Amino acid sequence: MRVQCVICDTIEELVDDTLEAKRLRNRPIHTHLCKACHDRITERTKERLATGSFRFYRSSRRIEDDF
Repeated sequence: MRVQCVICDTIEELVDDTLEAKRLRNRPIHTHLCKACHDRITERTKERLATGSFRFYRSSRRIEDDF
């Protein structure tokens, strides 16, 4: 399955049997981020959390475990 990153528009190939591919097929509202963009967002979020002035609202326990 070919997917496109919503931030940098790079096109990647996903294995059709993976959970992420199934989510993208069955729920089109889900978006795909490439590894580089995902790592960059994670790093910047951790930097903002470390400042103390950024409030991170977590919505549920299941999503926290995935994060």
